[in-house]
Amino acid sequence: MESRKYRIFLSLLLIAAVPALVLGWNRVWENAGEIPLQQTEASTGAAGSDTVLLGGMPVGIYMETDGVMVLNTEQIEGVDGKIYEPAGNLVRSGDYITAVDHREVSGKKELLEAVAEISGDRVILTVRRGDETMDIKINPVEYAPDEYRLGIWVRDNVQGLGTVTFLTEQSRFGALGHGIHDTDTSVLMSIADGTVYRTSIQDIIRGADGSPGSMEGIIVYNNYNVLGTIDKNTEAGIYGTIDRIDELFEEQIPIETAGKDEIVTGPATVRCFIDNELKEYEIRVTDIDMSGTEINKGLVIQVTDPELLEKTGGIIQGMSGSPIIQNGKLIGAVTHVFVQDSTMGYGIFIENMLDQVE
Repeated sequence: MESRKYRIFLSLLLIAAVPALVLGWNRVWENAGEIPLQQTEASTGAAGSDTVLLGGMPVGIYMETDGVMVLNTEQIEGVDGKIYEPAGNLVRSGDYITAVDHREVSGKKELLEAVAEISGDRVILTVRRGDETMDIKINPVEYAPDEYRLGIWVRDNVQGLGTVTFLTEQSRFGALGHGIHDTDTSVLMSIADGTVYRTSIQDIIRGADGSPGSMEGIIVYNNYNVLGTIDKNTEAGIYGTIDRIDELFEEQIPIETAGKDEIVTGPATVRCFIDNELKEYEIRVTDIDMSGTEINKGLVIQVTDPELLEKTGGIIQGMSGSPIIQNGKLIGAVTHVFVQDSTMGYGIFIENMLDQVE
C-alpha cells in the first residue's frame, strides 16, 4: 500500500439533525485497504479545573467501528438460478458482527477472510444488538461454484472533517458537539478507536437557504499527520487525547467555561477557521433551552457578522464543534445548521461536553 494516501471529503456536521457525512457502502465480499495508524507523543497543558484551551481548529477524523456494522441485506442469485436473501429478517441495520463461526472479527478485512472460508451449510454470526449479544444462524448462498455470500452490506470505519472545541489540562479534547451517526441507519456509531489528523482546508462552499454550505479539505493519512486518538463517540461529541498539542494549538488561549445559568440571550462570538484564518465572528444567542430534551440543542444561535455571512452564508458543514464565547467565557459549541435558514443553527452547552470528557 502507498505510504501517502490523499482523500477529499466533506465535514461531519449534522444538517437539521440529519448526518451530512457521505460514506460508501461495502459488501462483505469486496476487498478493502487498510490505513496504518500510529500515535506520537508531546506534552503541555492548560491551568485550572474550570479553564481549558480554546479550540476552533479543523481536524481530520478517522474512526473504526467496534465490530463490523450491518447496513442492510440484499437478495442473491444462486448457482441454481433462484433468488435468495440469506440474512433477511435475521440481522438488522445497526447490528455489529463480532464473530463468524465463533472466530472473532474486528474489521471488514477479517470478515471478508472468514466469508471466503465458508464451505456451505450453515454459518453462525455473533451479533451485538444494543446491549445484547446473540448467535444467529445463516444459510449462505452459493452464487458460483464453491463461492458463497451472506448478502450483507457492512461498514467498519467513518471519516471526515470536524472542529475541535477545547483541550483540558489532561490533554483530553472535545470536538463536534454531536455524535457521529451512520448515514444509512441513523444509529450512533459504536467505535473501537479512532485517530485525529491534521487537515488542510482547500475550499469553502457558501451556503444559502435550503442548501447549507460546506468546507472541503484534504487529509494525508500518514504517521506524520497524526495529532491524537479518539476513544469516545457520544451524542454530545467525540472525545480523546491530543498528543501533539503544540502543532494543533499553535496559539494556546486559556479560557474559563461557563455554567448554563451564566448564559444569556444576546451577543456572542463563534471561533472558526475560515480562509486560512482562525478568528472570532459575531453571532447572537437567540434562545436557551434548559429542558435537556436534546443534549446537543440547548442553544439557538444566529450569525450576524457581515464578514462571515459574506464568506460562508452563515453556518456551514465543518463548523460543527466551533467554540461559542460569551462575556469572555466558553459557553458551548456549534452543532447544527437550519436547512431553511443557513444563518441560524443549534449549539450545545459546554457543560454537556465537559461531562463527557473523562
